[in-house]
Amino acid sequence: MGQGNPENIILTGFSYTGKTRVGREVAGRLGWEFVDIDEEIVRQSGRAVSELFSQDGEQVFRELERDALERACGLRNAVISTGGGAIINSGNRELMMRSGVIVCLEAKPSTIYKRLLADAKEDAGKTVRPLLSGPDPLARIEWLKEFRQRYYSLADWTVHTDNLTVEEVAEEVLHGWKFGSRGRGAVPALPDARESDAPYCEHRGAAFVVTTPTESYPAFVGWGELSRLGVRMRNAGLRGRAHIVSDDRVYPLYGEKVSRVLEEAGFESDYAVVPAGEQSKSLAVAGDLYDRLVERRAERGDSIVALGGGVIGDLAGFVAATFLRGLALVQVPTSLLAMVDSAIGGKVGIDHPEGKNLIGAFYQPRLIVVDIECLKTLPRRELTSGWAEVIKHAVIQDESLVALLEGRAGELRDLGDIAAEVIACSGAAKASIVNQDEKESGVRTYLNYGHTIAHGLEAATGYGRFLHGEAVAIGMTGAAMISCRMGLIDDKVVARQSELLRWFELPVECTGVDRERISRALALDKKVRSKKVRWVLISGIGRPLTRDDVPAEIVQDVLRTLVL
Repeated sequence: MGQGNPENIILTGFSYTGKTRVGREVAGRLGWEFVDIDEEIVRQSGRAVSELFSQDGEQVFRELERDALERACGLRNAVISTGGGAIINSGNRELMMRSGVIVCLEAKPSTIYKRLLADAKEDAGKTVRPLLSGPDPLARIEWLKEFRQRYYSLADWTVHTDNLTVEEVAEEVLHGWKFGSRGRGAVPALPDARESDAPYCEHRGAAFVVTTPTESYPAFVGWGELSRLGVRMRNAGLRGRAHIVSDDRVYPLYGEKVSRVLEEAGFESDYAVVPAGEQSKSLAVAGDLYDRLVERRAERGDSIVALGGGVIGDLAGFVAATFLRGLALVQVPTSLLAMVDSAIGGKVGIDHPEGKNLIGAFYQPRLIVVDIECLKTLPRRELTSGWAEVIKHAVIQDESLVALLEGRAGELRDLGDIAAEVIACSGAAKASIVNQDEKESGVRTYLNYGHTIAHGLEAATGYGRFLHGEAVAIGMTGAAMISCRMGLIDDKVVARQSELLRWFELPVECTGVDRERISRALALDKKVRSKKVRWVLISGIGRPLTRDDVPAEIVQDVLRTLVL
């Protein structure tokens, strides 16, 4: 392509500053051609910009944008309206500067927000507007403008459009075209940026997204994610003080790092540390946390950061759900079990002496950040326990994941390179069920596969003997046995599941537990309906179902097999 015509007019600036309407007005006055880059991309691809971003990713969109911009900048006597993020690429900036005078249309965030609301109302919801999603759209506009502002400042001329008509803005643009490029000096060498690094795109790069009627939030899974926690929280729209809740095993390992990362992102932070273990999921400990929040004058705009395993996620989540009628919750799970299960989906709660999680709520987090490196400091037994939930997700949803676990068990036990992929896949499997059924009125019940007996074992032993995953492994074995005795599967499926559990060093039976206490706990299970236990069983790998007609004698016979 040639150097282009230095007399073109290139409009840049944030959304709703008037680039398209003003561009048409200026082009009409000059008798020039008008080109809208976003419209060109839509015309060429046959797809909306938001669809291209979400389905193909930013890189594909930027390639299409660059092609459209090159064609436009090769024209003579054209007014070119660029997308709000085009100027953050150095190649695009060079093209624009060679082609003509760059005029930035500016507006205050409050002005942009009002225009956006008015347009959305007029459009009656026909167009998806990501800027309006989330709890604080104005803050998102402010942050994204701040992110782009140093690039917008490279324009030859700037017009503030807040209180001007389209015609008045056009006059100012023409004035800038005549005089704006005079004395253009050396342009600062700014690094390229990605829109996915901006607050506007907090879901971009997520391993999966949970979307329910009450919330839509991303989960980021990878190595070193703790160092990005503060940025992730900012991008999720969080601003107030961050109250870290952790336990006395996890906080000494990661607490100072998390506090530093949050403070580097502009958060004031404090922390509360509780004793490690299931015993902290109690009304007494929750009350202590309430007292700490009152003492620190926590406000509605603050956040609770749950830094720890499933116990901390449940406890801190319960406190977040109930203090001041709800504080923002950020789940930072440090155990495998929490990473793939308890941190996802918004089930929070505390225990009662007669049963686990009898006191709780559905309360979705605003963000999940999973750092695989945290598993390196996890005691071997706890890491092993977590694989039970991964196996559970595979058995009830995905036979290909079962085969992957069978083929790579040794590598996964040692946290090989494939671990992040499998953990993200398992979390996504749970998220897909939560997306369909937030409040456990339908398919989400399937996630309780193995949990009925598991909760009975935990309650019967005072929550002190078994780790949750160990109890779930035994419970899954019992659920498969019941499925077999109900004629739903054959013993080969039971054997396959048991062998997989053993490959991950998980128990499939136990000794020394009072079976009568287990039976009493089963009667208090939260899945009981009309005094009937609603069992989650399987009719094959990837085929879960519920039954409330399991005869008591089958349950007791299976318990005698499981509990020696």
